Amino acid sequence: MPDELSNAAATAQQVEFAIGRLDSLSTLPSVAAKYIPIIMQEQFRPSLLADIVESDPALAAVFFSLLDRRGINTSGARFSINRNLDRLPAHEVRDTLLNMKVLLPDKTGISNKQGLLLHSIAVACCAEEIAKTASPQMDPELSYCAGLLHDIGKLAIEEVMPKSFVRIIEEARAAKECSCTVEQEHLGADHTIIGKHLGQKWRLPNQIVLAVWLHHSETMTIAHNMPEARIAAIVQLADSIARQAGIGVSGSYDLPEPAEPVGRWLAINSEQIMKIRSNLHEAVEKKANMFGLNRPNAVRDYFEATRAATAKLARQQTELAQENRRLQSVSSHLDFTKEFLLNTGSSVSVMDIAENFAAAWQKFYQTGSVCLYLAPAADSEILDAVVVEKLGQSRIISAAAPEEVPAIPQPIANEFTILNAAGHLEWLFDQLDVEFDENRTKLLPLLSAGRAVGVIAFEIFYPGDIKLFETNFKTAASTAGAVLNLASARARQQFFAERFARLISKAPDTQPQIDLAEYSLKALAEMAAGAAHELNNPLAVISGRAQLLADAETDKEKKEILEQIYKNAREASELIEDLMSFAEPRLPRPTRTDIKQLIEEAVQLTSRKTNRETLDIQIETAEDIKPVLIDSAQIVSAMANILSNAVESYSGQTGPIKISAGIDQSGELIKLIIKDQGCGMDAEILQKATQPFFSAKEAGRKRGMGLAYSARFIQLNKGTLSIKSEPGGGTTVTVYLPIG
Repeated sequence: MPDELSNAAATAQQVEFAIGRLDSLSTLPSVAAKYIPIIMQEQFRPSLLADIVESDPALAAVFFSLLDRRGINTSGARFSINRNLDRLPAHEVRDTLLNMKVLLPDKTGISNKQGLLLHSIAVACCAEEIAKTASPQMDPELSYCAGLLHDIGKLAIEEVMPKSFVRIIEEARAAKECSCTVEQEHLGADHTIIGKHLGQKWRLPNQIVLAVWLHHSETMTIAHNMPEARIAAIVQLADSIARQAGIGVSGSYDLPEPAEPVGRWLAINSEQIMKIRSNLHEAVEKKANMFGLNRPNAVRDYFEATRAATAKLARQQTELAQENRRLQSVSSHLDFTKEFLLNTGSSVSVMDIAENFAAAWQKFYQTGSVCLYLAPAADSEILDAVVVEKLGQSRIISAAAPEEVPAIPQPIANEFTILNAAGHLEWLFDQLDVEFDENRTKLLPLLSAGRAVGVIAFEIFYPGDIKLFETNFKTAASTAGAVLNLASARARQQFFAERFARLISKAPDTQPQIDLAEYSLKALAEMAAGAAHELNNPLAVISGRAQLLADAETDKEKKEILEQIYKNAREASELIEDLMSFAEPRLPRPTRTDIKQLIEEAVQLTSRKTNRETLDIQIETAEDIKPVLIDSAQIVSAMANILSNAVESYSGQTGPIKISAGIDQSGELIKLIIKDQGCGMDAEILQKATQPFFSAKEAGRKRGMGLAYSARFIQLNKGTLSIKSEPGGGTTVTVYLPIG
C-alpha cells in the first residue's frame, strides 16, 4: 500500500508538472480561421472578437489573462466581455492571438476536442440562463464564462496527454463512471484540481476558479458557508442539464446529478428548468456556427487565413523598413534644426542668428560657399547679408539693394521654390569678393507666415541631392525664417519701447498738453498690436518646433534647454495677450446688477484663484443698497483681483477681510470698501500698485496685472478706485460704482 501511494503521488506530480507548463490551451483551425482576418483589419478593435471569445474556452482564458496582466479589475459591476475587450490594447490582443497554438488533425483526430467544446458551450449557455432565473440573480455573463471554462482541466489533459485522455474516456464509458474517478486512478489527480491550478496560474477571476474546482462537489453545502461559491452551484446544475440534453462530450458516463435539488436551492422550479433545457440546443447551435465548428474545410480555411496574414505582415514590414529609413533622415535633419535653435537665444542679434544658420547649413549639407541675406526695409537702400566661404570662414556685410528688380525674386517671394541663382542674383554677386559658381548655386526663400524674410544661396556639388532633400530644405529654411522674423520683430519692438520711454521722459515744459495716461494707453495699445502682429506667428513656430524637438530628444540636458525655449516662447505669447487685453479691453456691456450678488460672485472667484476652499471674509451691506449699472463680468474680475491681493497679504492665513457696501453722500454712487489687516505696502510700492506688470514679489513673481486690470475695468465702467496702505497696517481699497 505505501508503494502504491508513493507511485500515485509521483504520477500526480509528473502530471501536474506537465500540465502546469501550459501557458494557454490550443484552439481549433475553424476558430483561428475566423479570428485571423478580424485581427488583421486596419481598424481592428478587440470587441469585434467578442462572439468568438464567448465560444472558445482557450480564447476566453487568454482574454482573462490579458485583463489581469493589464491590471483591469473584472469584479464589482456587471461583467461584460465586449466592454472589457476594448479596454485592452489592440496590438497586444493581435500579437497574442497570432501566437496562439492551433490544434491540427493527426492520427487521433480532433473529435474529442470538438465534443468537449460543444459540452463547454452548452454548460455556458445553460449557466447564463440559470443565473438570470435564480433568486437572487447572479451575474449572467460571468456565469456564462464560468460554464465555458469549467472543464479546462479536461481540455488540458486532452492536449498534453491525448492517448491517456482517450483511455480515460473509454474506461469511464465502459464502467459508466464519472471521469473524475478514472482520472484519479490514472493520473493521481482529477480535472477539477488540474483546472483549479491552471485557473490560478492564468489569473482567472476567483469566482470562475471556484466553479472550475467545485462543480463536482457538494456545492449547496459549500456555498452555504462560502457565498462566493454560489456560482459553482449554477455551473453544477448547468452541467447536469447539458448532460441530460446529450450535447457534446463531457467525458463522464455516470448518471447526471438530479437537477431539482440544486434548482430548488437556487429558487428555480421544474418548469423553468425544462424551459432552459428545451432552448439549449438552439443556443448551442448558434454559438457553434459562429466559428464553423463542424466546417469540413476548416484546416484549409485556416491555412488560407494564415497565408493572407503572413503576406500582409510582410508588406507591413517592408513599409515599416521604408518608414524607418525616412524617419532616420528626418531625425538627422531635426538634429540640424535642434543645433541651430540651441544656439539661438533671446539676446542674440538678428545677423548673429543669420550667420549661425548659414554656417550650420554649409556644414550639414556639405555645400560650397553660402550667402544669406535679409529682405531690406521698405524705405531702405541697404540690406544685411552674411557670407560663409568654402573653408567655413564667415563674415557679415552690408550690400546695396537692387534698384530695377526686387531683392527677393518674385517666384520665391511668397512660396517655397528652389531656383537656379543664374539670372536672379547677379546684383548681389557683383558686390561680394567671394566667387560663386552660378551654375552650381541654388537659392531658396526663408519663409515666415507666407512671406520671404530672406534668401539663402548656396553652391551644391551633387545636383541630385536637390530633389532628395527638398522637403527637409523647406522645413529647415522655414524654421530659420520664423526665428529671423521673430528676432527682427523683437529688435523693432525694442526700438519702439526705447522711443516711447524717451517720449514720456521729456521735460514737462517741452511736452504737448495732452492726457498722459490716455496717451500712454494708446501708445501701449499700438505697441501691443504691433507686437502681436509681428511676434505671434514666429512665437507659435518657435514653441511648436521646440516642443517637437524636446519630445524626440533623449539627452536630458538638451531636452531641458528645448523645454525652456518652448516655455519662454509660450510666456512671451501670453505677455502679448496680456498687453492687448489691458490696452484694448472689450467695451463694457452694462446691466443692472445686485451688489450682494456681485460680492458673492467675486468671493467665489477669489476662492478659485487662490485655491482656498474657505475664506475669512466679513460682508456688510446697507439695507437701502441699490443695484449698480456695470458690466458684471468685468467688475467681478476686478473685485476678485483686489480680494486675491488681500488674501495673499496674510502669511499662512486667509484673513480677516472686511467688505462693506453703501450709498455715498451724493446718492449717485455705491461705495465699496475692502479692508485687510495684512502686510500692507510702503509709499513706493503703493504708487506703482496699479501699473501694468508691476509686482512687489521677486522670486517666483507673478506677471503683476491684477490691480492694473482692476483699475482699468473699474475706470471703463465709470467708477473709481483708490488705495490706502502702510507697512504692517493693512490695506484699504475703496471702489465707487455708478447706481443703475
